Amino acid sequence: MPITSVLSSPTAQIIESYLNNPRLSNIKNIVFIVFLFKVLSFLNTTFFVHGANRTYHELRVYLGTLAFKYAKKLPSIKDKLDRELGKAAKDIEDKVAPQDDKFPRYTVLPDRGFSEEEMTSELERYSALPHTRWEEGRVSGAVYHHNKVLSDLAALAFRKFSSANPLHPEVFPGVRKMEAEVCAMVSEMFHASPKAGAVMTSGGTESILMSCKAHREWGKDVKGITEPEIIAPVTIHAAFDKAASYFGMKLIHVPIDPVTMQADLKAVKNAINKNTVLLAGSAVNYPHGVMDDIVGLSKLALKHKIGLHVDCCLGSFMVAFAEKSGFKMPLFDFRVPGVTAISCDTHKYGFAPKGSSIIMYHSKELRRYQYFSAPAWTGGIYASPSIAGSRPGALIAGCWATLMHIGQEGYIKECKHIIGAAIKVRKAIEALPSLYVYGDPKTSVVAFNSNKYNIYDISDQMSKRGWHLSALQNPPGVHFTSTIPSADASDEFIADLQEVMADFEAGKIKETGSTAGMYGMAATVPSSVVSEVACAFVDALYKP
Repeated sequence: MPITSVLSSPTAQIIESYLNNPRLSNIKNIVFIVFLFKVLSFLNTTFFVHGANRTYHELRVYLGTLAFKYAKKLPSIKDKLDRELGKAAKDIEDKVAPQDDKFPRYTVLPDRGFSEEEMTSELERYSALPHTRWEEGRVSGAVYHHNKVLSDLAALAFRKFSSANPLHPEVFPGVRKMEAEVCAMVSEMFHASPKAGAVMTSGGTESILMSCKAHREWGKDVKGITEPEIIAPVTIHAAFDKAASYFGMKLIHVPIDPVTMQADLKAVKNAINKNTVLLAGSAVNYPHGVMDDIVGLSKLALKHKIGLHVDCCLGSFMVAFAEKSGFKMPLFDFRVPGVTAISCDTHKYGFAPKGSSIIMYHSKELRRYQYFSAPAWTGGIYASPSIAGSRPGALIAGCWATLMHIGQEGYIKECKHIIGAAIKVRKAIEALPSLYVYGDPKTSVVAFNSNKYNIYDISDQMSKRGWHLSALQNPPGVHFTSTIPSADASDEFIADLQEVMADFEAGKIKETGSTAGMYGMAATVPSSVVSEVACAFVDALYKP
């Protein structure tokens, strides 16, 4: 049938009449308005928040990732990529899980259990595997004390409470009491009011996860928010990314001021919308040891009636005792009225055994949104305060024993020692003409870069001298974290860094090390490839 016949048919006339119906016009207008609203919302939460340069960069990354996703399905590209990723995975395995034919591999339970003497011998052999000399303070962070008394206290706590589980408080009342006392002591350090509530978790990541979950539930219950968003600077800990991924939340990363390295408050303000349930800032942040403007974030949180989480996981007891130790510190804790939650790792600068952190809330009502309960479970009424059900009472006991043994006087002493060493390292770095420090670090972390040499090459040269520094990216850098061991070795660190920089200036060092190659690769290939390599690293951890 000719097209002209179709266009003049009764059916076409009916369709035309239907399309010109005023009601349909109204529907079309509504659809257009909704579309326009979504476009404007997108512009508001991307273009106007991130700015033209960042939006362009993110769009380019997205399109590049999309193109690469389909390109790697081509046989020639897929085969080459598989070969390269296989090689990278093998290199990672050789480094992380080297195989020693002289060292037995236990992959099946022994027919006969080892005797106590045999086990002692095996444990000593495992502890003697080649490792970075953390005992000498040559690791940035990771190990926060080398005090034998504290280690012995932790061992005693484990012996006394190895079977304890706070899931059964009526069976283990001592552990219940110790956990409550640790929560009370740490909350007092951060100037919490009597209305505040806290919970002990397994570490900083779980503390952050719990806070995000609590604010999500609060936002849903109190404000009716079903698409919750978190706003945080790009320097916030990756645990917030994990929380957003786990709990179906959207994390909006805002830029930092390139000079102060603090969260850009204007960008935070522009990012706030009807779905925002939580702002987040660091005291101090992991990359640069810089404290965000918590007072400024608080004003925004109060104005918009939303939560504010202050991540003190790394700052820990150092930020809590800095003022009493004679160091000037901006307000960051519950004395700031808009702060609704604070996370603090007791297993960092609290020097407790690994596996303990505290999440604090400004009110017990907010803390309740963290809890989980299953009142109709056939096994009985079930409720737990955090992600874990059963928890190791021995770690709670070890944490309690550590805090009670050190006391305020001990923490003030170590605070002076640790922050004092960080200040000394910072001054030494700033005295080297080719290096500069990022921002104004407040406590124990000093991050730096070079305006002349590849900072990763500098880091590799320090590695050859036995130092293990933490590599940073976006922007490039490394950082030195002052702990009790590394503070003790700070003079050695300064001397080695001065010698390394002198060798660079004299032209004695020209090769590119493995760290520079790895981060150079990460900056040029799609993020999905970097994720593949990162997953290969995690896989390698589980190779016997």
